Amino acid sequence: MRGVPDVEAAREWLHTRNIQDIECIVPDLAGVARGKMMPTEKFFSGPVMTMPASIFAQTISGDYPEDDEWFQHNPTDGDLYFRPDYSTLTTVPWESDPTAQLIHDAYTRQGAPLETAPRNVLKRVLKLYEDKGWEPVVAPEIEFYLVKPNTDPDYPLEPPRGRSGRPEVGRQSYSISALNEFDDLIDDIYDLSEQQGLEIDTMIHEEGAAQMEINLRHGNPLVLADQVFLFKRTIREAALRHEMYATFMSKPMSNQPGSAMHIHQSVIDKESGRNIFAGENGEETPAFLSFIAGHQKYLPKVTCVMAPFVNSYRRFSKTSTSPVNVYWGYDNRTVGLRVPYSSPQARRLENRIPGSDANPYLAIAASLACGYLGIVHGLKPDSPKSDDCSSRSKSLPRGLPEALGKFEKSEEMVEVFGEQFVATYRAIKYEEFETFMSVISPWEREYLLLNV
Repeated sequence: MRGVPDVEAAREWLHTRNIQDIECIVPDLAGVARGKMMPTEKFFSGPVMTMPASIFAQTISGDYPEDDEWFQHNPTDGDLYFRPDYSTLTTVPWESDPTAQLIHDAYTRQGAPLETAPRNVLKRVLKLYEDKGWEPVVAPEIEFYLVKPNTDPDYPLEPPRGRSGRPEVGRQSYSISALNEFDDLIDDIYDLSEQQGLEIDTMIHEEGAAQMEINLRHGNPLVLADQVFLFKRTIREAALRHEMYATFMSKPMSNQPGSAMHIHQSVIDKESGRNIFAGENGEETPAFLSFIAGHQKYLPKVTCVMAPFVNSYRRFSKTSTSPVNVYWGYDNRTVGLRVPYSSPQARRLENRIPGSDANPYLAIAASLACGYLGIVHGLKPDSPKSDDCSSRSKSLPRGLPEALGKFEKSEEMVEVFGEQFVATYRAIKYEEFETFMSVISPWEREYLLLNV
């Protein structure tokens, strides 16, 4: 179903399935699939795939930031080189002709991994763990909304009609009957996922109207980031089949809860195969507590990665069920860092801060970086919280500029992510913020037009 070891195996895999075309794709900083479509024969007969360096310097609107003292564009917009990762080879089951998709990695002309490519960023963080003899394990949970088609951005989004012919109006958390409203769509999601070798652990109806959540099985962080990247494409395509949109906006509707991408994390000692968060007698280890403490200290510095757009911070409102603090607790969903009850070998930390709009490669990399720094610096967390922390002081940035300021001024994050990545990411996000500020909102027209 998914992945082959090398180019020769890829030839056989594609020939057996009579694949005519290949989508050669790479995730950009926003998690958008960039790349080229080409006939199978050209893929094997042509040179290495190239694309301009500017694909990793685009804002979400397709604009480019201006040069400053830290960030400069490639003056000639020269080519980058892209090498296929054959372990990601799979079909594109929604295409009418037999088509495959293959994720590529970005390199400079000199053959070095490009620092600003999200997949390379995650690999950079994973190398830190590898050098310690550790292997992190993650399990993402992705929330999203189904909405009526919306072709005019001036109009608010609305829930779609289910098989009953009626849209949801209330909140139906974990409702099976609400999930059954979209049975045909869900069947398509499962079918398209199976054809790509993507493994869904569970699917539930979340709190919002027509809000769903997909939980993925735990595994290698790079593999799981690839799966989230492909799942987003898959869910959008399945929704379009049923005349709906699927959106991963963090806060698509003002009167509904936001959508998150929770990340469960544990760390395995590669030599022994044991979870380093559990001692010989099942007790919590200093490494586990330091992993938590690392998140408490460094999450505010990487919030701009967990919440990458202006809209992301609407999810962090005082009336929201989304935790906006870095407290931790056992099975407490009002804190940003939850420790689910589990066996010692399955002990893990759930980071509840990232939004579903976050780039999965970057969000997983940032979360693992926080934990890594906590362990290597021997940090200690505060006491776990067992009460409702929803109304406690907010310790995360409340807006994109504030979050970017913490990120770019953090020496630890510049060292972990690389100066080139931090410079590029901040330039893109500041440009996106300026673009947003040029748009006048309905709220301003409603309350300021005749009152000020």
